[in-house]
Amino acid sequence: MRILVEDALAELPSTTITVKTPCGYYNGIEIRTDDLCAVSIVRSGDALLDTVRECIPSIAVVKILIQRNEASSQKEPHLYFVSKLPHGIEKMNILLCDPMLATGGSAICAIQALIERGIQSKKIIFCNMISCPEGLKALAEAFPEVKIVTACIDECLNADKFIVPGLGDYGDRFFNTT
Repeated sequence: MRILVEDALAELPSTTITVKTPCGYYNGIEIRTDDLCAVSIVRSGDALLDTVRECIPSIAVVKILIQRNEASSQKEPHLYFVSKLPHGIEKMNILLCDPMLATGGSAICAIQALIERGIQSKKIIFCNMISCPEGLKALAEAFPEVKIVTACIDECLNADKFIVPGLGDYGDRFFNTT
C-alpha cells in the first residue's frame, strides 16, 4: 500500500526546485501537500488512509460512508454520510481512497458527492488496490478527468458483481472480521 500511495501522491501538481547537497546541486520536484485532502470511503478505505497518514501525518481527512445494496442484483451504492469538510476543500486536491473498484458504483457516488460540494473532478485522484475492467470503464466514462492509480487489474466481474479472482471483502480481510 505504501508504494501505491506514493505513486498516487506523485500524480499531484509539482514544482521544480534546486536543492544544495554536500556534493553539489540537484534539480528535483516538490509536491505541495498543504492543499491536499484525503477522502476515505469507510471502512475499507481506512486501510489506505492509514498509509496516506504515514506519508503525510498532517493531512486533512474526510470520511464518506457508502454501502452497496448487496440484496440487489445491480449492487447499487447508497450514500449515507459525508463527514465534516475542511475549510476551502473546493480548492484542494483530493486523494480518494477505496481499495476495491468492482462496478465503480461507490467511487462514482463518492466523486459525485464531492463535486456537489464544489470540488472539481480534475482535482481528484482515486487511489485503489484492486480494480477490474468493468469498474475502470464505468469510472472513466462517468468522470474522465479523475486520475486512477491502481495496483492491480483483475480479470472481470462475475454475475454477482464481485471481482474475479479478487479477494473477497477487503475490509473484512484487512480488519480480520467477517
